[in-house]
Amino acid sequence: MATLFRDIFHHLKSNNICLKTAKQFRDQRTTNLLTHKHLTTQFIRRTSLYTSSKDNNALPLSSFEFPPSLEQQKRELPPNILEREKKSSNPPLSFPCIDQLTTRTRSLDGGPEPAYDKIVSGYSLFHHNEPFLCDYGGVLPELDIAYETWGELNEKKDNAILIQTGLSGSSHAKSHEKNVQPGWWENFIGPGLSIDTNKYFVICTNVIGGCYGSTGPSSIDPSDGEKYATRFPILTIFDMVRAQFLLLDHLGINKLHASVGSSMGGMQSLASAWLYPDRVSRLISISACARSHPYSIALRHTQRQVLMADPNWNKGFYYNSIPPHVGMKLAREIATISYRSGPEWEQRFGRKRQFEEQSPALCPDFLIETYLDHQGERFCLQYDPNSLLYISKAMDIFDMSGSVLEKLKRLRSANTKKLFNARSHNDARHVICDTSSSLSQESFTKSSLKSTSERKHISSLASNVNKNELEDLVQGLSIIKHPSLILGVQSDILFPCWQQKEIAECLRMGGNEDVTYYELDSMYGHDTFLIDLTNVGSAVKGHLEFGG
Repeated sequence: MATLFRDIFHHLKSNNICLKTAKQFRDQRTTNLLTHKHLTTQFIRRTSLYTSSKDNNALPLSSFEFPPSLEQQKRELPPNILEREKKSSNPPLSFPCIDQLTTRTRSLDGGPEPAYDKIVSGYSLFHHNEPFLCDYGGVLPELDIAYETWGELNEKKDNAILIQTGLSGSSHAKSHEKNVQPGWWENFIGPGLSIDTNKYFVICTNVIGGCYGSTGPSSIDPSDGEKYATRFPILTIFDMVRAQFLLLDHLGINKLHASVGSSMGGMQSLASAWLYPDRVSRLISISACARSHPYSIALRHTQRQVLMADPNWNKGFYYNSIPPHVGMKLAREIATISYRSGPEWEQRFGRKRQFEEQSPALCPDFLIETYLDHQGERFCLQYDPNSLLYISKAMDIFDMSGSVLEKLKRLRSANTKKLFNARSHNDARHVICDTSSSLSQESFTKSSLKSTSERKHISSLASNVNKNELEDLVQGLSIIKHPSLILGVQSDILFPCWQQKEIAECLRMGGNEDVTYYELDSMYGHDTFLIDLTNVGSAVKGHLEFGG
């Protein structure tokens, strides 16, 4: 195989053709599971010797002589190796799951490329044509926000509720005439339901960094007409929220009736009340945290590592070739383990196998294995891998501690200067105003806050909590004085309920006198917020209609 690529490389070099592509394929390792024919096809396509069957000028692959297939090579092995295989004590196991992945990879060779923004339909687009500064210094020349709405905005424009999504959530929280497919919170939103559209104007967006209509890594960079890929800037949860409030400005909504979020959305609801305390009336945070802790960071890190280890990820530049579906599938399987709970799976699957009468296999065998395999297969081409990387990292770096917020404020202020080099003074001034209005609500000096020991509130947090870190978190959350509903789930292993209790306790210690905390005894783990309409839905409805 190496000889084949070397010969092609020297041929193209001698004719001064596609030198860059030739080098890429000359240096590529040839130990890939894919066949020689696949790799050669990739090379031919990238050198424009072959494009597609739809191209009248395409050069048919039949005019090229490919190396022998793997099966042919096996027949050409030395006799002693074949003889050794015949004398083996046991025949080799079959691996249909691996064969299926290889087949999927070959089927994706040449497209069509997944159109992530077409997976969800019926949304509206808000286009912001001014530069958008991200906390860590990246700049988006412009951005789009995909959003959907339900209900009617009243004359005062004070009945709006912003629903903020989890990591892979789209704007399609509820079905409507433009998209009749059930939304991800279908039974919670509607006339008379938990979020009553007879009373409220409900908005849900796809966060920036996502792939369901809002600007993300799979979007086109207007600077060069190419997709951002991993040239997309690092994001924070606060960046996502700032973009959402640009949409609210566009809709003429000055103040929300409530900010409601679950999982990563619960982080956004806290960030919304902190960034814009005068523009949020109440907040609801479900199965979230005020700062990501090592266990959840480790889970998301593992997913990213598995995804980036897929050779097809290609450091994020896979949009014109085969997407890293194998890495994406495995990452989703890891994530699914953290979304549900052991008790539920014990009841649902137990130790049952798919085919009890057959011998055990190394491919998916137990029902729980087939379930994870199915979840991974279903998701791997439905969500952009780069979006998973960027948004999961934003979750990891989320921290509402006062010292962290102060550091982020200084960093953002310093990064604002970058816009002067790229845009006019007016464009830059827009972002400076955003910085001052959203990050200077109060001074974060310790002298402005009483220590936890001086407060009357008695905390129920564990005694082994680091007091300095706790004080720091209280300091950061002290701005949030809004009526707050915090929900946790006892069986949640991704965001354990002690993290929601930490939010509630720190809000109280920071002076918030209207904090409601519920801890649900549900067996559905982190996904309880999607399933438990009775408990989650009732708590949400009560806080929206009677809280505060």
